[in-house]
Amino acid sequence: MTTTSVSPSISIEQMKQTARNMRIDIIKMIGAAGSGHPGGSLSEVELMVALYFKVMRHDPKNPKWDGRDRFLLSKGHGCATLYSVLAETGYIDHALLPTFRKLGSPLQGHPDKRFLPILEASTGSLGQGLSIGIGIALAGKLNRADFHTFVMTGDGEIQEGQNWEAAMFAPYHKLNNLTLIIDNNKQQLDDYTAKILDVSPLGDKFRAFNWNVIEIDGHDFDQVIPALEKARNNSSDHPTCIVANTIKGKGVSFMEGKVKWHGMAPKPDEVAAAVKELEAVKI
Repeated sequence: MTTTSVSPSISIEQMKQTARNMRIDIIKMIGAAGSGHPGGSLSEVELMVALYFKVMRHDPKNPKWDGRDRFLLSKGHGCATLYSVLAETGYIDHALLPTFRKLGSPLQGHPDKRFLPILEASTGSLGQGLSIGIGIALAGKLNRADFHTFVMTGDGEIQEGQNWEAAMFAPYHKLNNLTLIIDNNKQQLDDYTAKILDVSPLGDKFRAFNWNVIEIDGHDFDQVIPALEKARNNSSDHPTCIVANTIKGKGVSFMEGKVKWHGMAPKPDEVAAAVKELEAVKI
């Protein structure tokens, strides 16, 4: 069996360093573009690092390998993080990152498979990613393949009704090869999710739909890695939902927990301040 070309022995310290480097990438990318979504990109970093450097079976030298695990970023507006981790793992050239959201760049403002064919699907139409992931996972079952499908959504995205049709479908068809990761940063475009349409208690809702549920601190690798590994090695008849409690804007003090940074690009002086803060973090 072919395995990931990303070392499975990467240390927690190395993962923390990678997470810091990715946050710097994210800030610089969005700042250079003058548009983007820093808040929700920063909140999902540790989840992405753990997936690509520790948990998922994949091969950057063979991105279409049939046995690869699949990942879909349903919350496509957070794609700066996805592009950064693809650069860190060698799927794309790091030199592409400054072209983010530029005309003709493969790094569009939402993941677009027409521009970046290594993606599993074009995503960002909120509420659709879980259904796409179910289709991929179901195909894997029908083909008796052993790959796993991971889908990441936002918590505001869970307000979309299509998710709940999908939530019924996946356990009914015993898709234990499917994991939903909810980036539960408790904010969306206009305000806190609790003030717009409260989605809590997320864990209880998915348990009621017959999902295995794991609730974690989405910034703590000591919780993130075991949760993802448990989901990847799921031997039950149910899919897994990981509710990852995170902080919008994580890592940049003036962005953390601030709704306004959902979709506002930092100005040059704010980019400089954020990068300086991140570079000063001791691992």
